[in-house]
Amino acid sequence: MQDDKTGGVPVRTVKSFLSKIPSVVTGTDIVQWLMKNLSIEDPVEAIHLGSLIAAQGYVFPISDHVLTMKDDGTFYRFQAPYFWPSNCWEPENTDYAIYLCKRTMQNKARLELADYEAENLARLQRAFARKWEFIFMQAEAQVKIDRKKDKTERKILDSQERAFWDVHRPVPGCVNTTEMDIRKCRRLKNPQKVKKSVYGVTEESQSQSPVHIPSQPIRKTTKEDIRKQITFLNAQIDRHCLKMSKVAESLIAYTEQYVEYDPLITPAEPSNPWISDDIALWDIEMSKEPSQQRVKRWGFSFDEILKDQVGRDQFLRFLESEFSSENLRFWLAVQDLKKQPLQDVARRVEEIWQEFLAPGAPSAINLDSHSYEITSQNVKDGGRYTFEDAQEHIYKLMKSDSYARFLRSNAYQDLLLAKKKPESEQGRRTSLEKFTRSVSTAKQGPTRTQRTEGCVGGRQEVAKGH
Repeated sequence: MQDDKTGGVPVRTVKSFLSKIPSVVTGTDIVQWLMKNLSIEDPVEAIHLGSLIAAQGYVFPISDHVLTMKDDGTFYRFQAPYFWPSNCWEPENTDYAIYLCKRTMQNKARLELADYEAENLARLQRAFARKWEFIFMQAEAQVKIDRKKDKTERKILDSQERAFWDVHRPVPGCVNTTEMDIRKCRRLKNPQKVKKSVYGVTEESQSQSPVHIPSQPIRKTTKEDIRKQITFLNAQIDRHCLKMSKVAESLIAYTEQYVEYDPLITPAEPSNPWISDDIALWDIEMSKEPSQQRVKRWGFSFDEILKDQVGRDQFLRFLESEFSSENLRFWLAVQDLKKQPLQDVARRVEEIWQEFLAPGAPSAINLDSHSYEITSQNVKDGGRYTFEDAQEHIYKLMKSDSYARFLRSNAYQDLLLAKKKPESEQGRRTSLEKFTRSVSTAKQGPTRTQRTEGCVGGRQEVAKGH
């Protein structure tokens, strides 16, 4: 397809407004080449074949990250042979971390990280905390080498490298074509004789030597056999298989992340109330002004901020500033519905429907047609789990969109930085120290200093202190 001597697809440089787009082809050119050289009469079949080629990363669009083929003027670019999947190069998480780190050092206007890439970078930085300096140095060295190249060549190489990671670390919601190992498929000699295994589809093992097995007549495949095979293969497709190394990495990362929140491993401050009589830690956790450790935990996952009452309040204020607080209020209302007495469930279901989902609702939420149709049917016979599908849709919407913006917002960053700023003025204390002191003095009565400060402020303050 790339060979010009044998009538390949013409690769050209397209002029656009104030710039040039080098080394591109159109989707129409690729589809027409497939129909002409492979004797395909149906354009739909040619588009499907082109999408299979694009899904493996041999051809990729330059406008988005969806690896499909379109029969229009969309610009595509051929992948460099170094990044071809046929070379059986299996990238590691360290390679991905170097790539994302390198992207943050380059032209931010052209190579700015997407939301899911920023989340992956933060996750990798926590996982590789001990050798992050080495990863940073590798990325810095690659950036220096790239800057010595021609601008046009560097632009092409950046797009090819990004397309490579679109195949191996795809955008959330896209199909990952690298989950099935091509080499394992080749070793599957007889796909008819397969059995269900813990690790997926494996060959039927022989328990005896072929010498002791009498030859069996070949039986023709029946419709029932085909149905069983289809059912089995559909079950295999729906299964979510993970490599043991990936599971171990996730478990280690989770353990390292929560080690400082385990009072049996990391001593609690000011003291562990479970092994002492001091309940100051519980009083601090009940306060409306959270500690830095508590605020940091909100960034671990969306469930962490929903479990914390103060975290929910902060998240709700952020949503109110974006005029989308109805999503969280609907989710909390549905959670509260599951705890209601049976006699109040029907009334509460109707209230939630009228407030969030009915036509002209004052706090209407954005649902897809499928979830809305299911919820509309469930409301007719309301129960505690009437809004289960709608709640799941809103949860995913907040987790993928609003929660990511909250972590990058000034409100959340200020909560983190407020605990790190040192107090310069003499006599000032952090909010945590003030709270601890107020708890202790409330039991012991006002101190001499407080009474003195009250006298300076006026008689009214003295009366309040006593």
